[in-house]
Amino acid sequence: MANDSYDVAVIGGGPGGYVAAIRAAQLGLRSVVIERENLGGICLNWGCIPTKALLRSAEVYHLMQNAADYGLSAEKVGYDSAAIVARSRKVAATLSNGVKFLLKKNKVDVIMGTAKITAPGKIAVETEKDKQDVSARNIILATGARARTLPGIEPDGKLIWTYREAMVPDAMPRSLLVIGSGAIGIEFASFYNAFGVDVTVVEVMDRVLPVEDAEISGLAEKAFRKLGLKILTGAKVEKLEKGGDNVTATLALKDGKSQTLTVDRVISAVGITGNVENLGLDELGVKVEKGHVMVNQWLETGVNGIYAIGDLVGAPWLAHKASHEGVLAAERIAGVKGLHPLDVSRVPGCTYANPQVASVGLTEAKAIEQGYEVRVGRFPFRGNGKAIALGETDGLVKTVFDAKTGELLGAHMIGAEVTELIQGYTIARTLEATEADLIASIFPHPTLSETMHEAVLDAYGRAIHI
Repeated sequence: MANDSYDVAVIGGGPGGYVAAIRAAQLGLRSVVIERENLGGICLNWGCIPTKALLRSAEVYHLMQNAADYGLSAEKVGYDSAAIVARSRKVAATLSNGVKFLLKKNKVDVIMGTAKITAPGKIAVETEKDKQDVSARNIILATGARARTLPGIEPDGKLIWTYREAMVPDAMPRSLLVIGSGAIGIEFASFYNAFGVDVTVVEVMDRVLPVEDAEISGLAEKAFRKLGLKILTGAKVEKLEKGGDNVTATLALKDGKSQTLTVDRVISAVGITGNVENLGLDELGVKVEKGHVMVNQWLETGVNGIYAIGDLVGAPWLAHKASHEGVLAAERIAGVKGLHPLDVSRVPGCTYANPQVASVGLTEAKAIEQGYEVRVGRFPFRGNGKAIALGETDGLVKTVFDAKTGELLGAHMIGAEVTELIQGYTIARTLEATEADLIASIFPHPTLSETMHEAVLDAYGRAIHI
């Protein structure tokens, strides 16, 4: 039986919540996680992890179809959509059980139920069996977020999907409309396209992956089109009309014209909104704006003893950002000295499409907008030996430096495994590295990481291999 009095109670067991509870426990604080659905949250159960399992299947299938490029032959290449989904769910279940183990190992109590804060330090939890009152000197809100819906294109779970339905299709549709070209939309578009689905992506902004550097976005769109994706930018879905087993979309195009498109299924990927309802926030005086809880640099809500982290507090909506905030909140509560507020410009972003996209820091345009004089370096994958050996020569690494100080302001990448490479630049940003530090670093050969070194050298007119 869980102890009903704690130093820290975390509402939500996702990548922000469970990490916060474990860190609090490591610091000697009695901690509890209250989770209404699945430990690991959306990321582990219905987001980051299972989607990567799906995309891995798509990647292998793509390679099998192009076996001849590697001197291999593969006959009757096919797929089993049910088996693909089953593998994805198995991966998610394995990691969810892992979270249970980690919480137990760190002596964090777990209560499965729905929580509501009734007063500062007081939480009412409704479980399947009964109701339970929990007291805690500090409460960390980590309830995450859900898919945002737009009027007229509300998901119904059958013809119009959110990410949940898109991850567990009964069968592959013949055609698909994806609304939104952020990371979630593009990853699903890439997955379904790999299995032969006729995919159209509609993006209201003027380019795909609009938060990325414009040059990288342009290369990504070119690559996606080459693989067969149909992309409409500067376009808007005005309405959806559901048929018996299809959906007809009316689109407003950027040239002012209108177009109709009939598809088997639609995926709505137009952003997220925080899970702020039914937590008792209004009564407590916790400030909520545009579906997100407002916090200061230390993740404090303004109500004594109540913190909020992760997707609940806004962009960037990333699991690793939530985990970092969970640690920061726990250490703030424990009185750890020398803490630094989160600098979101040091949070890397990754899109696991084909090709992958990754970035950290300022885009070239943002750096110039903020008044920096910049030096920009570029290095293409076609000049890298490992990329050539892999058969993955379509890619680019771009670096942005402060011309006056040599500080690395941002890095932007597209190509094979760049979601693994970006951490090198993330560490450089954290250490406030300059071009001199990066130029003096030795990168192993032959690796894709050499492109990172060359992109730094290029910014200073010293690139060797191009």
